[in-house]
Amino acid sequence: MPINTRKAAFITAIAASALLLSSCAGSSPSADPTDVDPEGEIVTREISWLLSRPADGGVITAMEQIADEYAQENPGFALNLITTPDRPSYIQKYETLAAANKLPELFDTDATPFAQKLAGQGRMVDIDVLLEDLDLADEYREAAVNYQRFDDGSLYMVPFEFQLEFFWYNSALFADAGVDVPATLDDFPEMCEALRAEGVTPIALDGQDQWPLERYMAYYPFRMAGPEYIQELKTGDASFSDPAGQAAAEWLYDLGQAGCFQEGFSSTGYADAQALFTSGRAAVYNIGTWELGNLATETLDPTVRDSIDYFTLPTIENAVTADNEYVTPSGIGMAVNSKTYDPLVRDFLAFALERYPAVYSATGALSPTTGAKTTVPADATDLYTRAVEQADEVGEAIAMPWDTQLDPATNTRLQQELTLLVQGDITPDEFVETMDATLKENTDD
Repeated sequence: MPINTRKAAFITAIAASALLLSSCAGSSPSADPTDVDPEGEIVTREISWLLSRPADGGVITAMEQIADEYAQENPGFALNLITTPDRPSYIQKYETLAAANKLPELFDTDATPFAQKLAGQGRMVDIDVLLEDLDLADEYREAAVNYQRFDDGSLYMVPFEFQLEFFWYNSALFADAGVDVPATLDDFPEMCEALRAEGVTPIALDGQDQWPLERYMAYYPFRMAGPEYIQELKTGDASFSDPAGQAAAEWLYDLGQAGCFQEGFSSTGYADAQALFTSGRAAVYNIGTWELGNLATETLDPTVRDSIDYFTLPTIENAVTADNEYVTPSGIGMAVNSKTYDPLVRDFLAFALERYPAVYSATGALSPTTGAKTTVPADATDLYTRAVEQADEVGEAIAMPWDTQLDPATNTRLQQELTLLVQGDITPDEFVETMDATLKENTDD
């Protein structure tokens, strides 16, 4: 099936599931989302978790270990992991099951408008209440929990990760080109031109997966208008033609004109983009701390290892967000189905959430809680420890990834238009006009 046809089918399926959700949601009564300590005996059985995570990733590995430990104490228990790592396919499955009222006991979701609709219908357990009842609320990093909150401040997802997104850079290539770490976002085009003049790719970009370029779209509005801009944009209360959106479009266009990204970036995949940077052929790489094992240990090519450093999201003139506020995601969250919530689910979650931080942080990852100390690998460079310590210094405002905020149809069109904008195939004004029309069409729906 051609790519465009698959995307059209996917969008149609999502629209259909959303309609079905609204029509069938009231067909069966919901449990009380705040009744987090239901009465009754614990009867062991298999429970399921609908996941959108790498099957061999740290979260699943840790939870499998914890589930095995729980099963040893509670014979007859099993945790069935229903894994769909591909995010678009996962969303389609998740929304279709939600529409049919067939979601399992646990399921992954971002804090999207669709998820908020589910919560509003009483179909998700109130996690604020659950964590308080389990005496765990104070254990979580504020930024990790806030990333999972809906725009109204309510919390219906549990975080299992915590990441910081940095601009990793090669200081030797910077020195050769006579450039400094950019103080502001507006310094990027000049930085790129200087690096290009030295025959170096300025910024390695995974354009194939599209979300990395969408991160760049989020940066200028976050500094200029704060997190409120995307909150209002996704509901149609803001537009791409607003100053923050227009400035972002012009900045992305300037990045393209300055040759910031590698030639053919739109067809470059994740591994190839990273290889550009780790081989010393690109000077900058924007990625999160989930890559610490590759960027801050002795596995990194020794010819570049001593030159690698990082900087956080630069500011702009008259920024409304602080320097220590940037993209600090806690990943996709786990929701708890209120309709299948019972003493067993509660007991397992109490066990798992208490045990998880120690198991997960032992893998070298940043825990979403503050009490668990990350085990820094023996072969780590100084950057590893520095990045881990920086997790305790992040600010309150979060630059939310737009792909987790916008509706699927608008998001798909945005990703397509961003590529055209950076390639110079369309102007900033054309980009803004197209995206405002797309946004209006989809928010009206």
